[in-house]
Amino acid sequence: MAIEIEVENIKCGGCANSISKGLMEDARIKSVEVDIENSRVSFEGDDAARHDAIKKLLKMGYPEKGSVEGIKAATAKAKSFASCAMGRMAEDG
Repeated sequence: MAIEIEVENIKCGGCANSISKGLMEDARIKSVEVDIENSRVSFEGDDAARHDAIKKLLKMGYPEKGSVEGIKAATAKAKSFASCAMGRMAEDG
């Protein structure tokens, strides 16, 4: 089934690359697409994959929109910078 998650902290292609690579590590998730402009992540999967994808995205610094506040939001933003940098290096490499 098609799943779409609105997330925070997507800034560029490096972010998109990291998100795609991270989610594709789960064999249940297929064809990840990242809409940078609208901060949306879409993929084919089931409800269990959606739940795990939300956890993975949070761990990478891209929480589901509205799911974290305060210090957790600041921590997620900091993690997203690291994920973004890794995604940029992968694009260049």
